Amino acid sequence: MTEQVASTIGSGSVPRPPLHLVGPDIVESLFDIDLAYRTQHEAFTKLAEGQSWQPDKIGGAHHLDESTLFCYAARLDRETGPISKFGSVNPTNPALGLPTIHATVTLLHPTTGVPVAILDGTAITAKRTAAASALAAKTLALPGVRTIAVLGAGQQALSHIRALHAAIDSISFQLWAPRHQQQHAAALTLTAEGITVDAVPSIRHALNEAMVVVTATRATEPLFDAEDLRPGAVVISVGSFEDHRCEIGLDTLQSSSDIVVDHTATAEAHAGPIVHMRAHGDTRELTDLGAVLTGTATVRESTPKGIVTYLSVGLGVQDAAAAWAIYDKAHALGLYTEVPW
Repeated sequence: MTEQVASTIGSGSVPRPPLHLVGPDIVESLFDIDLAYRTQHEAFTKLAEGQSWQPDKIGGAHHLDESTLFCYAARLDRETGPISKFGSVNPTNPALGLPTIHATVTLLHPTTGVPVAILDGTAITAKRTAAASALAAKTLALPGVRTIAVLGAGQQALSHIRALHAAIDSISFQLWAPRHQQQHAAALTLTAEGITVDAVPSIRHALNEAMVVVTATRATEPLFDAEDLRPGAVVISVGSFEDHRCEIGLDTLQSSSDIVVDHTATAEAHAGPIVHMRAHGDTRELTDLGAVLTGTATVRESTPKGIVTYLSVGLGVQDAAAAWAIYDKAHALGLYTEVPW
């Protein structure tokens, strides 16, 4: 934690310092793609190096409600304090003009545990997930990617297209979504931002030329067959974050030369395709993204043009890296609301 932030906690003269609130507009403005990308690289690297604390997440839903609750706790390193993110995924929100995901992130002082700040977590969740996928795409994809398929047209899909557009030069996007009105509206929005996006009529059409395929949907059944993928493609699944969600099928995992995950223990407990694979007796090894980033693992060693699948469940250390970096910027600029205890 920076000296600026540390100075907000006194040596005992102020036992309960004010809490700082950082709202959605400030988070959105400070958490640009460069900071998102940098913090996600830091999160996965420190996790791989053993500097972070990453327990299992809490997630689930009431049996009579479509929404999904999630709660992440984590600590990035000794210099930054523990964090907890609490929120929910509400599928009916877009019809109300609201984001699907809402969350808050609480930061605790690294020494005293005193609450330091509460940040809006909605933009953090969308941008850190997309930045991590962009990091995975750049790390795992073969050189020369020109076309990326994105399946889904919600908040996460748009965030992914923006992050990938910023991370990879000269690419175009093939966009498909089950709700065609939403699909075309998303394509128009992104095109207006200077991103080359084509709304295509079918998943097969989207996959035809794509060397990176992003699935960001609520699907509980596979969206495509492994044979629909191009040799050497990278599949990035972000919607399979619960054990019953399987955007990609067992055949895609079985056809992959490498299966990369954000965190092995978390993926084995929560990622639907991995849970399904283990239930079928497949014990093949998973590779953590952090291990690839730090050079302790490689992909496609035996199959240079094999398919690589990356499954993102979401980790608290991702939120920890992002939230502390955002708060440091907000604190330095005085962009917060002070709330006395």
